[in-house]
Amino acid sequence: MKLSEHKDLKKEILALPVKEKDKLLLRLVAKDKVLTEHLHFLLLEDESNLRDRVAFIKNEIETVLEDLQTTPKTSAKDTLLVLRKLTKQINHFYKVTKADFEEIELKLLLFNASPMKFRYKVYSLSKNHEQLLANYVVKSIQIVLRKFQKLHEDLQFDLKGLVNELLSKVHESYIGKIAVDLGLAKNID
Repeated sequence: MKLSEHKDLKKEILALPVKEKDKLLLRLVAKDKVLTEHLHFLLLEDESNLRDRVAFIKNEIETVLEDLQTTPKTSAKDTLLVLRKLTKQINHFYKVTKADFEEIELKLLLFNASPMKFRYKVYSLSKNHEQLLANYVVKSIQIVLRKFQKLHEDLQFDLKGLVNELLSKVHESYIGKIAVDLGLAKNID
């Protein structure tokens, strides 16, 4: 049930006494972990906390991907699992902070640092992990590019180098064919 579909309910909620609204709000917030974190961020944190959150995720990305690249038998399957985990962490960060620029910056860092060449393959009759990774990377980058286009042009200028670096890395790897098939640009102006 959406509140926008029930205009009478919305009017009645707005007409409630402040004390009753406060009780309902606290009960609703307690049921949603992300909403609770988002309100905590909005009401109790400042710019330095945002920088700390970004630094923590950057450190996590660097540490996990460095471990992945130093592992002797890294495969596309391993990389796909790590990318999904780290992307989930970045998505949670965005739900809490609503920081567009930082989300895009973190995802660009993630995909720029991830391996695109593998010496070993995981053989499976049911799944081609290289194909799954390629599709995941290209579609994720397309989502990042759509968000990038919505940023202010000054912010786009700050990230343009990272975007072009990532696009050339993708097109020079085995993912390049899939990137072309799915219409991923080779660079941005």
